[in-house]
Amino acid sequence: MDTQNGTLDEALERLHATGPEFRGYLANHGPMAVEALVRHGQSRTVHRWLDHYSAKLEDVPSARERITEANWQEALGDPQRVTDWTTYFTHAVAEHPWREVLAAWWPRLLPGIAGAATHPVIRVGHAVRTLLEEGEEEPRIAELAHAIGYWAARHTTLPVAVEPTGAASPAAALDALPHIADQQVSPLQGLAQLPDTPGWAAAAEAVAAPQDPEAARDQLAAVVRASTHRYVDYAHGDAILLVHAATAPNAVLRTLPALPRPLWAPSLRAAWAASAALTSLYSPDDALPPLRAGSLTPDEVFARATAHGDEHAIKLTDTALDVASWTPEGDDRALAAALRALALIPPED
Repeated sequence: MDTQNGTLDEALERLHATGPEFRGYLANHGPMAVEALVRHGQSRTVHRWLDHYSAKLEDVPSARERITEANWQEALGDPQRVTDWTTYFTHAVAEHPWREVLAAWWPRLLPGIAGAATHPVIRVGHAVRTLLEEGEEEPRIAELAHAIGYWAARHTTLPVAVEPTGAASPAAALDALPHIADQQVSPLQGLAQLPDTPGWAAAAEAVAAPQDPEAARDQLAAVVRASTHRYVDYAHGDAILLVHAATAPNAVLRTLPALPRPLWAPSLRAAWAASAALTSLYSPDDALPPLRAGSLTPDEVFARATAHGDEHAIKLTDTALDVASWTPEGDDRALAAALRALALIPPED
């Protein structure tokens, strides 16, 4: 990851002067996209990309009331308190090691992984990856505080409890999930349909859920791979929202090394439930024609995503390159998922 010239830190400092959402509900993808761009050797494009993207962003919302250990529960899931939450976590990471703060709050936040279409946990995953692999510079620790604060403000639980107890692989379980009746809806409206979708809970619980930490980690990687591969065939259900069926569990996977091992199995369960829900919300019945990456290398695919410019395409390509790196021979289908996103998601002007 090219951070020697401080490009990432400069970009994060710019972004921390903006709010986590705009137009009422759209997530600010800036921190996630710039982290991916820098990681994949595209530092020279970051500020130009951000100049364009930041034109749509809004100011940091006004603070309301101080959050404390005594009153945090009443503010959980209240998007009007997002700046209060950011302030709380900014103080927390200034007073305690960031891993300690993350470990304390992860089990509190994990049930609300579905909040804001999983954007908060994805933002956390990008922040943690940089802290673990590239160093603990102040803007990167600040970014974690912003990301956790956003998650606390948008904390949203699924309306159906999922406790996997079966033996199915993630790929088989995703294929067997029933779909909600009306898919032309927002994520919250779609989630509200899950309790009335016949067989949904049973299908979601048919996936295997190992309790051993290492097995849970491997199963979580299998969820990421299956969701990424599935995007190639079914992304036309919603090319943007189905990105998160892969990027949300991958964000959790990236965070595992910073968490105590007893939290790994619960993390798998929550990530699987979120991915399964998004799959049911936006998957069509018919598959797209096959697509292959062919001779394209991972670097070439990411260069195409950079030129395309859409933040969702950049994020999915970032995850697709993770999946492709897990096998020595690469993964054509993972790279094809990135190309599918580039084909279906309109490019930035």
